[in-house]
Amino acid sequence: MKLTQAVKMALKSILGKKGRSFLTMLGIIIGIASVMTIVSVVSGQNQKMLDYYAAMGTNRITCYGGLYNGESMFEKVYAYCQSLDELVVGVTPEVQCGNNVRYGVKNTASMDWEDQPRVILGSSQYAVCNNFALAKGRDLTELDVEEYHRVCVLGARAARVLFDYTDPVGETLTVDGVPFTVLGVYREKDPDNSYSLDNVIILPYTAGRFLNAGMEWAEFTVKAKDAAAVPRVMALLRDYMNGLTQDGQTGYGDCYSTQQWQEQENEQTRMMSLVLGGIAGISLLVGGIGIMNIMLVTVTERTREIGIRRAIGAERSSIVLQFLVEAAMICGIGGILGIALGFLATQLAGKLILDGLSLLPDLRITLGAFGFSVVLGLLFGMYPAIKASGLPPVAALRAE
Repeated sequence: MKLTQAVKMALKSILGKKGRSFLTMLGIIIGIASVMTIVSVVSGQNQKMLDYYAAMGTNRITCYGGLYNGESMFEKVYAYCQSLDELVVGVTPEVQCGNNVRYGVKNTASMDWEDQPRVILGSSQYAVCNNFALAKGRDLTELDVEEYHRVCVLGARAARVLFDYTDPVGETLTVDGVPFTVLGVYREKDPDNSYSLDNVIILPYTAGRFLNAGMEWAEFTVKAKDAAAVPRVMALLRDYMNGLTQDGQTGYGDCYSTQQWQEQENEQTRMMSLVLGGIAGISLLVGGIGIMNIMLVTVTERTREIGIRRAIGAERSSIVLQFLVEAAMICGIGGILGIALGFLATQLAGKLILDGLSLLPDLRITLGAFGFSVVLGLLFGMYPAIKASGLPPVAALRAE
């Protein structure tokens, strides 16, 4: 029997029992759609997180620490980093403060949490450390920090939330009742996240004395020259802080980089994709068992036909080919329908789960799931096909 003839016969058999064939394919359809959707959502979530880290900067190091004698570790680390000018391009505190921001009738206390700007105390190097660029006005200067100027710079989203379409430069807002003049606005860099990096108000860190007297800057950011310099800078900072704290006797401190978080995020994503993809793949296995079951029923129904073909000289290999092709076609058609459903489900999941992110299924996962489904068809169709080819012609002709 030629392959083309086997395909025609398989297609005729499938179309002859459309309802049963579709129900047989359902396990394959659901399995492939599930694998595509789950893996795509996990990958999309990981990509959002990586984009978030990229927006902050891959050469960004976060440090935390304090000294038990009341001295400022930040000031000491700041001075130390000035001596590392070939490796370090910026240092800034990362202290969130202030509960209530007002401008005119706008009051953050009455806003939803995702709209409330975060008030952060930073240095004149805050923009460098956090990959911000000015869109208008000017940035904080060292003089603003040293002279305790009551000024601020806004992220793009904070500017929209508080000022709508009004140019905020030169306007005055209040933080916990203390007035601050807006110097400038940063260019938008993180528009797609509800907890946006752009929804910030940056004050000179010395303004902390107006908002929270005695505040200690326990967390700060160091910006390395490039990603390659990060391990060297982290090693130097750890050694320096260990010296300040006498290995934990007179204080505490440590540092970590966004590169570490990215590596952990990638590893977690790989593990989650394997686990969730494996769970979804079980439905493919169940679908394969369903195919074996229905092919055994088909063999029983077509016993007499098999007997006739064997009686007129058909070889066992042609009988095997006929049933294997039919099983593979059921899986193949189910795979194509599963890919279509998986594409739609992936798009819908991106809109509902990932804040409107447009997701596209991974081509390798899609082709892999489709190929796996066809292989399943061949494997689970093998036993019915061999059983059919092994029927004695006389016994098969006697079947009703």
